Amino acid sequence: MQSILDHWTRTDPDDRLAHLVRDVARGLRRSLQLRLSEHGVQFGHWAFLRVLWLRDGLSQRELSDQTGLTESTTHTALNRMQGLGLIRRSHVAGNRRRMHVFLTDSGRALEHTLVPLAVEVNDIAVRGLRAEQVELLRSALQTALAHRAEDEPQADREGRRITSPRDQGKAG
Repeated sequence: MQSILDHWTRTDPDDRLAHLVRDVARGLRRSLQLRLSEHGVQFGHWAFLRVLWLRDGLSQRELSDQTGLTESTTHTALNRMQGLGLIRRSHVAGNRRRMHVFLTDSGRALEHTLVPLAVEVNDIAVRGLRAEQVELLRSALQTALAHRAEDEPQADREGRRITSPRDQGKAG
């Protein structure tokens, strides 16, 4: 982590914003991972738990959409979470096709333990900033996110696609 900090403070403090955001996100993720692992929770399950604590009973597809993860990633994580007793999956009345995800009592109880850990990580990240600086940072990042959300449909309209790693090796 020190070498990344040195990059931003000494080597190239004006490097591209996208790289800074990536490095900050990685650092926050690692800080949270360290705390979650003390409770036997994988970081990959965190996004699903957060969504389910707010809206239990979503379909697997809705959960993928809410977390921004692929359906195959969601399926794999949910299998593991079910094995750990954090969730259960079942059909809801009137829909035998769609599988819905529900927290178990164990999964629900983790909210009281894990959310304070995430709050702690956020508090560490903004330590020393005034409230108005935090609000400005939040606003700027939300604006950047909104612009990013506008960019993807535009790219789609222009026919730009992300090439899968499997397709990158194929001759065109």
